[in-house]
Amino acid sequence: MTDPLLFLAAVLTLLGTPGPTNTLLATAGATAGVRRSLPLLLGELGGYLLAVGVVRLVLGPVIAAFPWVGAGLKIAVAIYLVWIAIALWRRGAAATVQARVTLQMVFVTTLLNPKAIIFALTVLPVSHPQLVWYVAAFALCVSAAGSAWIVLGRAIGAGAGRHAGLLPRVAAVVLGGFAGVLVASAFA
Repeated sequence: MTDPLLFLAAVLTLLGTPGPTNTLLATAGATAGVRRSLPLLLGELGGYLLAVGVVRLVLGPVIAAFPWVGAGLKIAVAIYLVWIAIALWRRGAAATVQARVTLQMVFVTTLLNPKAIIFALTVLPVSHPQLVWYVAAFALCVSAAGSAWIVLGRAIGAGAGRHAGLLPRVAAVVLGGFAGVLVASAFA
C-alpha cells in the first residue's frame, strides 16, 4: 500500500479495532493508570515490528505453501490468549496494580496478534524505496493508537469506580472470546 493517506487510514483502522493487545492496554490503563501503562507501548511496538519481520520473511511463504501451518498458528495463539485470560482472571481484584498487565504480556500478545499478518502482507509496502518512512509512520501510529486505548481504559476504570477491580476479569472474558474466534477461524 503505497498511497500515504490510504496507508495511514489502514494502519489506524486496524490499530483502532478491538483485539487482544488493545484489551490488555485498556486493562492496564484502567487498573494502573495512564502514566504507569505507557511503557507497555514499547512491548506493543516491539511485538508488531518483530512479528511483521518474521511473517514477511518466514511465515508468509510457509503459510502460502502449507495452509495447515496457518491453522496451527491460530490454535497456538488461541491457547496463549486463554492462558493470559486465566492469568488475568486469577489475579482479579486481589492483584497488585503493577502485576496485572506486564510488558511481557503485551509483547507476546502483540507478537502473536493476527493483525501483524495483515500489516506484513498487505499494508506495509516492503519493496517501496521509502520503506523507512512507512515504518516510522507505522511506529507513530502504534504509539498513538496504543495511548488512546490506555486512556480509554483509564476512563472506563474511573467510571467503574469501586468495581474497577472487576475489569481484569472482564478483560479475561474478552480475551477468551478472541481465542474462540481464532479457533473457529482455524477450522473454517
